[in-house]
Amino acid sequence: MFNKLLIANRGEIACRVMRTAKRMGVSTVAVFSDADRDAPHGLMADEAIRIGPAPAVESYLHVDAVLGAAAQAGADAIHPGYGFLSENADFAEAVAEAGMTFVGPPVDAIRAMGGKDHAKALMEGAGVPVVPGYYGADQDDKTLRAEADKIGYPVLLKAAMGGGGKGMRAVTSAGEMSEAIASARREAEAAFGDGRMLVEKLIDKPRHVEVQVFADGRGNCVHLFERDCSLQRRHQKVIEEAPAPGLSDGLRAKMGAAAVAAARAVDYQNAGTIEFLLDTDERFYFMEMNTRLQVEHPVTELITGQDLVEWQLRVAAGEPLPCTQELLVSRGHAMEARLYAEDPAKGFLPSPGRIHHLAFAKEDQHIRIDAGVAAGQDVTAHYDPMIAKVIVWDKDRDAARRKLLEALGCVEVVGPTVNRDFLLALVENEDFRDGTPDTGLIDRMPDADFVTDHAPDRTAVVLAALRILLMRQDAARNRAERSSDQGSPWHQTTCWRLNDEAHQDLILRHGDAEVTVSASPAQGVYALTWAGSLDEGSAPSVSGQLISGHGLEAEIDGRYVSACVVLVGNEISVFNAGHESRLSLADPADTGDEIGRDAAAFGAPMPGKVVAVNAVAGEKVSTGDTLVVLEAMKMEHAIKAPVDGTVVAVHYSVGDQVEEGVDLVEFEED
Repeated sequence: MFNKLLIANRGEIACRVMRTAKRMGVSTVAVFSDADRDAPHGLMADEAIRIGPAPAVESYLHVDAVLGAAAQAGADAIHPGYGFLSENADFAEAVAEAGMTFVGPPVDAIRAMGGKDHAKALMEGAGVPVVPGYYGADQDDKTLRAEADKIGYPVLLKAAMGGGGKGMRAVTSAGEMSEAIASARREAEAAFGDGRMLVEKLIDKPRHVEVQVFADGRGNCVHLFERDCSLQRRHQKVIEEAPAPGLSDGLRAKMGAAAVAAARAVDYQNAGTIEFLLDTDERFYFMEMNTRLQVEHPVTELITGQDLVEWQLRVAAGEPLPCTQELLVSRGHAMEARLYAEDPAKGFLPSPGRIHHLAFAKEDQHIRIDAGVAAGQDVTAHYDPMIAKVIVWDKDRDAARRKLLEALGCVEVVGPTVNRDFLLALVENEDFRDGTPDTGLIDRMPDADFVTDHAPDRTAVVLAALRILLMRQDAARNRAERSSDQGSPWHQTTCWRLNDEAHQDLILRHGDAEVTVSASPAQGVYALTWAGSLDEGSAPSVSGQLISGHGLEAEIDGRYVSACVVLVGNEISVFNAGHESRLSLADPADTGDEIGRDAAAFGAPMPGKVVAVNAVAGEKVSTGDTLVVLEAMKMEHAIKAPVDGTVVAVHYSVGDQVEEGVDLVEFEED
């Protein structure tokens, strides 16, 4: 076994690999960029080495920097995690040439399966069914358009290299092809350094079912059953589960056998995943092979009881597979939800920012949390916006689904907008409950399921007000204790007023709605009255106490409530009974008037890099024309013209880094 392992990655996967390595007695080395100087994975490792500035191309994708760190630390093996350099054959080759072991497949296997066009041809030769499409070397735009016309729309345009949904576009008509090719190529070149494209028939209502395979250097190859990864946005997975629901035993056996055949066709070793598309007639087609550990590997671990990272390390060290096919057993059901810093209501735009508060359900035999960020850390625009994976296991699918609802309800994040509420809606979706999800399910969900900021109810308003009142009371008490005149009425904690009844007024807002809460204390109990558009229910009496962290215990009209209430500046987040409410404490002097124009349609919706500028000053554009394209967190976002009009001015060029809210284009409506 290895003595020292460098993990060439960051976030939750780096922490995940370290946990197993430490359990096995292997010393660990982390690498970090300037953006990750205080990140958990660096603090968790036995030693950590800086490899460059924040941009991934200058740090986590910088082969020489990673190898230099490994040499400096005296590492004898490198685990690439997933993403970044994990499927880079040149990197794997360089690791071997440096005298270290690459914890992954052989270089030839990475190259064979890294190019989707070549991989499709190999699979056809191995008798594995493939999706009809064009996988040729001619990459001229005219050729791609002609092949798409020949296949018939809709088609899926996808990068020949890489994975993770990068460089993929669904194209429904010939008129969309030119822009789709340009955008997909640009994204693929940025992510993988290779802009080659292939074109496939887009299968109606497909399911995405993948099979985990493992092979050693002694001719042994097994599958560890399948996972359903159909719930996706922007071709990226959101919720995964194992085993895949609704498959017959015969179909499971056929897919497992096909996956093993695919791995054997390239003399595969270590962990790999064969991804299939499954149509409504239970025909399955090879899509691609990921020559690495998958993000969703925990669901396989929970149903099999195996540690796949331990398997990886043992196989890389020359040991045989720890288990034979006959001894592998699938037990129960597991689900994984990816918690992202993103706004579903805004097309899943990334939402970078400082995490002020972060909490999860307590881990036990049913709940597992794989996280790679902590409170006080920034989610930056430089990397993937994943915060954590919430993973659950139970005796059957429905029990696992209900356990996932419970675990997601315990998630508390203050700072970036996150997809928690969307995940809860997805788990409650009828098609998901019935076990019949497909890759188009998210696109069919109602708009209400994408809302992340819900109007607070009466209880949330009361809890927010009580938190502020108790904090002010504590502050007044501290001032009185420090004062030379502790008997002064100005230091009273009873809301004393000169020539007026003792009370405090708080103005709480949610969006355009507002409520004024008047609090009158009497023997530790506040009588609340209010007026406004938020909630005009009966006036409650409330008391309570602050507890450790952001905890609050309250009694509201004789009902006991426990909650977490977090204040960041004037912003208030209330977490109670699985629900989150957000309010703000208004300045009484604030009139609410805002000066300025609404430039949202043409402003930067997020910090990022300008990767394309189609707008030209003085040029007329039509509704839906792309004006500027931004890239952040490995995703592209197009700024489009909402109506016909004329471009007045363009303020930024390709390559410019911009902050959220800046005006990109000045536009005049016709």
